[in-house]
Amino acid sequence: MTGVREPAKALLLDLDGVLRHYDGAIDAAIEDRHFLEPGAIFQAAMEPDRYRTLVTGGWTRAEWLADVGSALGLTDADVDELARYRGYIDREVLEFIREVRAAGVPVALCSNAPRDLGDDLVQLGIAEDFDAVVNSSDLGYAKPQPEYFQAACVAVRTVQRYCLFVDDSQRNVEGARRVGIAAFRWSGHADLPYLKAALGL
Repeated sequence: MTGVREPAKALLLDLDGVLRHYDGAIDAAIEDRHFLEPGAIFQAAMEPDRYRTLVTGGWTRAEWLADVGSALGLTDADVDELARYRGYIDREVLEFIREVRAAGVPVALCSNAPRDLGDDLVQLGIAEDFDAVVNSSDLGYAKPQPEYFQAACVAVRTVQRYCLFVDDSQRNVEGARRVGIAAFRWSGHADLPYLKAALGL
């Protein structure tokens, strides 16, 4: 992490891999039914052109999964099963977010996500837990593009040097650092005391 000389005045927090996680059992069961290699669904979902279309506003989540299903020969029922599952929220991270906001520090959720991300946030019960949601599909730019990070800082009305960005992707962390944002790669709950200190909590 680049040094934060003063406590950060805003938190920019990744969604998937930090606040939200997925149980791989659903993918594994579908892969078993279709004699697919383990991880085949994730690999198809993250195929570069497919993923780029998703996170720059070209598809809803359902449309993306339908395309993945078509590529892998899944049934409509399989695709529906994938679409219904929205993952689960890490309650300890959510409490951290609420503590940060209670201290008067704005929090932006920063996600490379489909254009209907808001539906996920409602279903997960976290739609009201952020001061801003910075969705790549709304911007047309995705992490780690500099335009994405600049928009995130604008969303919390804080200049780059006073923002703290947290993500589980080293590539995204490095992208944030390139535009002058203090950035930290998330590895788990053991990071929380450090992050609280960086925010002056």
